[in-house]
Amino acid sequence: MFAKKLAVHHIIGVLTTSLLLVTCALIFAGNIHFLFLIVPFYLLYIYFQDITQNKQTVKKNYPIIGRFRYLLESIRPEMRQYFFEGELDGKPFNRRQRSIVYQRAKNVKQTISFGMQDDPNRIGYEWAAHSIYPKRADKQFFRTTVGNEQCLQPYSASIYNISAMSYGALSKTAISSLNKGAQLGGFAHNTGEGGISDFHLEGGDLIWQIGTGYFGCRNDDGSFSEGLFKEKASFPQVKMIELKLSQGAKPGHGGLLPGEKNTPEIAKIRNVKPYIAVHSPAGHTAFSNSVELLHFLQKMRSLSNGKPIGFKICIGRQDEFISIVEAMIQTGIIPDFITIDGAEGGTGAAPLEFIDYMGMALSDALIFVSKILKEYGVRDQIKIMASGKIITGFDIAKAMSLGADVCYSARGMMFALGCIQALQCDSGKCPVGIATQDQNLYKGLDITDKSVRVMHFHNNTLKAFAEFIGACGFESPKAITPNVFYRRIDHKTNESFASLFFNDVQIRTKDEKINLN
Repeated sequence: MFAKKLAVHHIIGVLTTSLLLVTCALIFAGNIHFLFLIVPFYLLYIYFQDITQNKQTVKKNYPIIGRFRYLLESIRPEMRQYFFEGELDGKPFNRRQRSIVYQRAKNVKQTISFGMQDDPNRIGYEWAAHSIYPKRADKQFFRTTVGNEQCLQPYSASIYNISAMSYGALSKTAISSLNKGAQLGGFAHNTGEGGISDFHLEGGDLIWQIGTGYFGCRNDDGSFSEGLFKEKASFPQVKMIELKLSQGAKPGHGGLLPGEKNTPEIAKIRNVKPYIAVHSPAGHTAFSNSVELLHFLQKMRSLSNGKPIGFKICIGRQDEFISIVEAMIQTGIIPDFITIDGAEGGTGAAPLEFIDYMGMALSDALIFVSKILKEYGVRDQIKIMASGKIITGFDIAKAMSLGADVCYSARGMMFALGCIQALQCDSGKCPVGIATQDQNLYKGLDITDKSVRVMHFHNNTLKAFAEFIGACGFESPKAITPNVFYRRIDHKTNESFASLFFNDVQIRTKDEKINLN
């Protein structure tokens, strides 16, 4: 094998040298221009560069031609997406899902021809039972009031909103487009934990998210600043405040803002010093247990003059969530909402172990949280907001059948902006100018056009949702029940969500395992 590789190595060198000699002879004979020397000299340069480097064995053993391996690998995602991927094959979103978002965002034809492409007989297939007495779902019911009796400024939220995406992770034109789209469509825009930027202030309602870094409301040592929080919480655009405990795509994982990305503009928004690396801890420093968490939420409620306060969590250890609910009973402090982020949620960058193997899926988490809140008698006082691959009317209806009151979408809204799922969010080279700070890329994203697309996606998705639940016999989201949703559990059996998930409600202690079946 070694001799074979060595032979290839020598053959390529001989061929490259021969090309150079032939080119020189042709130039000397006057048959070609001397500029043709560029090609053999460049190949010879690549040859020596490949055989002298030690980082890539393929290139060292097969100089020049070994580079085609890396070229083909680099374009593999695009080749697969455009030429080989089936309508239902793509991950995390397939082409059929992406296409419906594009169509709704552009406000063009949104119908499908000829028949279903999914297999209704596959195990895991989910569907809804329609009624022969369909209803007309009224859009006036597509808002819900967030804020219990402890809240002084309840907010009437759309049942479908923009999920958390920070400025810094997304470009200024992307954030501006999302916020202006929220204003045009009358729904809310979650800021993400990166703080409130000028680009969040295009007129749309804001849900201000605060993470472990306390960006925008932190002291120099990284601790929570009551003064800065009170100042920003008083912004009229801020309608709700969400404390992020964990995120679906990377629960229990901190973050790092590299110094080179921490520009003066970003530093001002996040209230940090520019050009230094800034860490977001894995956990909060303002509290260390469930009771302290509830008191911290109450502090934020007081400092914000009674605006709706809640927390975002990806369910992991079930006993810890139960402990939080028990602390609600103990302290009498009831949050206005809880955002449940499924493990299938998205992120710009995270370790594979966290993306693929950490956290509870959204459906299971909604069932668990809804059951626990009911068992402890606080479900009526707390709105549940769901986040995790919710992009169609069916997704919204399914989440609501499992316990959600309100839904979020992040990647759906990115598709509405023009995201092509290039999977380069962490490279800074997003080709459509969304997940980048490269001016040459983000300046191509037209705010006027994209904000209208965001509005259309929201409105058309809710229109589809209205038609869907109406066909199931429901007049409003609150009327949705799990008994009309079904999952194929084996080749002979379909079972309703009500039977699968909601037949075992009983009081449990925090040490008992919650059986979702």
